[in-house]
Amino acid sequence: MRHTRSLALASALTAALALSGCGADLDPADDGAKGADKKTVVERCGEPVPYKVPRRAVVYEGGSADKLFSLGLTEHVHGYVMPPANPPVSESPWASEYAKVKMLSDDLLNKELVVEAESDFVVAGWNSGFSDQRGITPKILDKLGIQSFMHTESCFNYPGHPQKVTPFKALYSDLERLGKIFRVEEKADRVVGDLKKRVAAVEARAPEAKDGKRVPVFLYDSGTDQPFTAGSQVPPNDIIRSAGGRNIFDGLDERWTQVTWEAVTKAEPEVVIIFDYGDQPAKKKIEFLKKSPHTKELPAVKKNNFFVLDYNEGISGPRNIDGLEKFGKYLRGLEG
Repeated sequence: MRHTRSLALASALTAALALSGCGADLDPADDGAKGADKKTVVERCGEPVPYKVPRRAVVYEGGSADKLFSLGLTEHVHGYVMPPANPPVSESPWASEYAKVKMLSDDLLNKELVVEAESDFVVAGWNSGFSDQRGITPKILDKLGIQSFMHTESCFNYPGHPQKVTPFKALYSDLERLGKIFRVEEKADRVVGDLKKRVAAVEARAPEAKDGKRVPVFLYDSGTDQPFTAGSQVPPNDIIRSAGGRNIFDGLDERWTQVTWEAVTKAEPEVVIIFDYGDQPAKKKIEFLKKSPHTKELPAVKKNNFFVLDYNEGISGPRNIDGLEKFGKYLRGLEG
């Protein structure tokens, strides 16, 4: 589903601190300036955080951008950071919204970029956009007066304030929390309500379990010596379950994780989901699975039961439900 420039950074940090001190006093386009400046307490993972309405959001990857665009918040987004693994934004349902904001970088998220953008709000996941190793965390941004928001799904292993929420519920929670931060609660309720209806429609048509057993599904992200796959705490687990299948690693209380080929073989998956992204194209992964002695005899491989899941349908964001609808249709097609 990855230099230090002391003088420039010092000056940029000063600009950011000035922004945090006076930027919130700028009048917004509408006449609700005082309401916008009033802080609303919303949880960031398990930590209550006071937020003012952001005006220069920086979003990392498609899932973050999609969440804000789906809530009609394009005018609050200054720009996005989109590493090469992400599919082109032109393929997004919100392609026209991406075109209205700046692409800030095609590299990983970093503190210098956020400061130079004079951002007042950063949306990313833990251990993807935010990272101790790369020196950009919510705590660091707090000290700079820059607000931040983390995907609830990624809070599972956030130090200090972890949260364990099933992936689809985490998606709904993010949209509701962002709705509160930006004061668009009614819009968020409508968006979440629509997503829930779409999920319920797929679940209502899911194939019936045979002998009490659902179709076993293996998600293949990457790896040759050992496979990288989805545990129970990432969106593909809920996609598989709601569509009527069973993630063969749903018993792993993990997010994205490494397993063994022996464990895959033992589970005898009937379907393989190929997680498709930039530097790991689906075609090459399928070719590998068909040739590898570990996998070429798997029921799914012998039957050519491969389903390709787009990167932005597998990371936390509204497109999870697009992926669910497609996979649900695929599973129903296997019944015949």
